[in-house]
Amino acid sequence: MSDLNVITLTGRLGGDPELRYTTAGTAVLTLRVASNHVRGRGEEQKKETCWIDCVAFGHLAEFVSQYGRKGQEIGLSGRLQYREWEDCDGNKRAKHEIVVEHVKLGPNKFNQEEE
Repeated sequence: MSDLNVITLTGRLGGDPELRYTTAGTAVLTLRVASNHVRGRGEEQKKETCWIDCVAFGHLAEFVSQYGRKGQEIGLSGRLQYREWEDCDGNKRAKHEIVVEHVKLGPNKFNQEEE
C-alpha cells in the first residue's frame, strides 16, 4: 500500500479567515476550524470542541477570504502537514495543520443577509 495523506473535515470557521501575500505575490490564507463532538448520555453529556489550524494558497485562499466568515459551516479536504519554526523570541515552535486543497462553504448562520 502506498502512503496516503488525506484529511476530510467539517466544522465551523472559528474566526474570519486571514489573507496575506508572500513577497512573490502568492495568496496565503490561515483559518481555524472548530469541530464539535458530544460524548456521554443524558445529563452527563459534554460537548468538546477541537480546533484545527488550516492553510490555503492561491485562488482557493482568495475565494475563502472573500466568502468565508466566522461561524460559517465549512467542509474541506487536504493533507496533514507538520512544520517547525523559531518565533521572534527565539523559541522553537511546531504544529500540525491541514493544507486545504478543496473547500465547500455552507450558509453563514450569523449574517444570512450577506449571502
